Amino acid sequence: MTITITAFDHSPDGGKGLARDTRVRWALEEVHQPYAVRLVPWRAMKEPAHLALHPFGQIPTFEDGQLVLFETGAIVLHLASHFPGLLPADPTARGRAISWLFAALNTIEPPILELSNAKLLERDQPWAAARLPLVQQRVRDRLRQLAARLGEAEWLDGGFSAGDLMMVSVLLRLRSSGILDEFANLAAYVARGEARPAYQRAFAAQLAVNLPKAPG
Repeated sequence: MTITITAFDHSPDGGKGLARDTRVRWALEEVHQPYAVRLVPWRAMKEPAHLALHPFGQIPTFEDGQLVLFETGAIVLHLASHFPGLLPADPTARGRAISWLFAALNTIEPPILELSNAKLLERDQPWAAARLPLVQQRVRDRLRQLAARLGEAEWLDGGFSAGDLMMVSVLLRLRSSGILDEFANLAAYVARGEARPAYQRAFAAQLAVNLPKAPG
């Protein structure tokens, strides 16, 4: 049975790879698993059929036979645990790779999302201008720690893993802010992730959904 994921029928980012289904697409490409995509309109995300798959009415979801998953971390970890290519065979290295996956979601992504909210959702508030530098500094503090740990290494811990896949996906959200470019080794790290053939295929698939449709 073919794996099926859900994705926006028109992504808020216009196909720039920031929608979370790109993370799942990338993981599926890395482990060489075919998949189908069911596109979900915004209004349908809050309807009972989709809420049965994702209780918070978001995307992506993952279906494989009787198994239904939501949350990108859970989906990527499931794929990495069941197919070779995203986790080391050595149990100790495997544990470290999983730690990095969770670090990306629990430690690095929250201040980045806070920055996005400050710039997009809170910019009209009277306190927005005073708060923004504080939020930006929290992002820089986390990136400084991450950059120090990465150093001159190619990946976070040995070879490319699910931890790198998630970390690169999270850091990509900073590109438009310019903050990522302040950390040369992190910018190069993200570029290495984007250069992977599996990422290129995932990005192209997500972009294709969002390209303007030809008339007729």
